[in-house]
Amino acid sequence: MIWIVLAFISAALLGLYDVSKKQALKGNAVIPVLMLNTLFSSIIFLPFILLSSRGVFTTDSPLYCTDYNWEEQKYILVKSCIVLASWLLAYFGLKHLPLTIVGPINATRPVMVLVGAMTLFAERLNLWQWLGVIVALVGIELLKHTSKKEGINWWKDKWIYFIILSNILGAISGLYDKYLMATPENGGVGLNKMAVQSWYNIYQLGMMTVMLLLLWLPTRKRTTPFHWTWSIPLVSLFLCMADFVYFYALGMDGAMISIVSMVRRGSVIVSFLCGALIFHEKNLRAKALDLALVILSMLLLYMGSE
Repeated sequence: MIWIVLAFISAALLGLYDVSKKQALKGNAVIPVLMLNTLFSSIIFLPFILLSSRGVFTTDSPLYCTDYNWEEQKYILVKSCIVLASWLLAYFGLKHLPLTIVGPINATRPVMVLVGAMTLFAERLNLWQWLGVIVALVGIELLKHTSKKEGINWWKDKWIYFIILSNILGAISGLYDKYLMATPENGGVGLNKMAVQSWYNIYQLGMMTVMLLLLWLPTRKRTTPFHWTWSIPLVSLFLCMADFVYFYALGMDGAMISIVSMVRRGSVIVSFLCGALIFHEKNLRAKALDLALVILSMLLLYMGSE
C-alpha cells in the first residue's frame, strides 16, 4: 500500500524536524523561534496559493490549492489554533527535556488517535495491529522508569506534562485532519489537502506575530535571549516536507488515520540516534530497549497493514 510507504517517509522527515527543533531551541527563546518557523513555513507555501489562483497549478495537480471562502477557511483556522497550542507546549517541553525522552513519549500519540479513530471513524484493527499498539505501550511504561535515572519524575516534572498535553492536542489535530480530508459522503468536509497545509501555516504566522509583539518583546530583556541559528529554517523545511507527505497519504483511498499516525511516530528512531550522536545524551542503553520496542511496534503495524 502506497500510503503506508508515504507514512514511513513522513516519519523519517519528522525525525529530522525534531532534531532541528532541539538544536534551534538550545539556549534560545521559544516564542521568536516558533514565530520564525511559522514565517518560513508560510513562505514555502505562499507560492502554491498564488500560482494556483493564477491557473499555473490546475485542479489535477497535487500542488493545487483550492481558493476557499470563509465557509471553508473557518475549519482551517480551527486547525491552526489546535496545532499552534500543541507546538507551543512541545517547544517549551523539548527545550527542557532530553530528545531521547521526548521522542518515545511522542510515540503515545497514535494510541490516543487510535481510540478517537475507533470512536469517530469506526476504524478497526486486526491482531497484528493490536499487538503493535500493546508493544508501544509497554515501551512507554519502561521509559518512565528509565527517566528516573536522569532525575525526571513523570508525575512532578511540569515539562513532561507539557509534552503529554502537546500530544493530546496533536492527537485531536490528527483526528481533525481525517475529518477535514474525508469527503462529505463519508462524513467529512472534503477540503483540499494543499489548501489546508498552506493556509494553516499562514494563520499561525499571524497568531505568532501577535504573541511575539505582546508577550515576548516587552519581556525579552528578562528572559532567555534570542540568537539566530541555521537550524531554525531547517525546522520549517523538514516539517513542511513531512506534512506534505502525510496529507498526501491521508488523502489516498483506504488510508487509516490510526495506522498513518502510528507509523509517523517511527520518527523516534531518527531523533534517538541524533540525540545520542549529536547531543550526547545519557542512559542510552536503557533507552535503547525502549526504542527497540517502539521499532517492533512499527513492524507489527506494518505487517498488519499488508
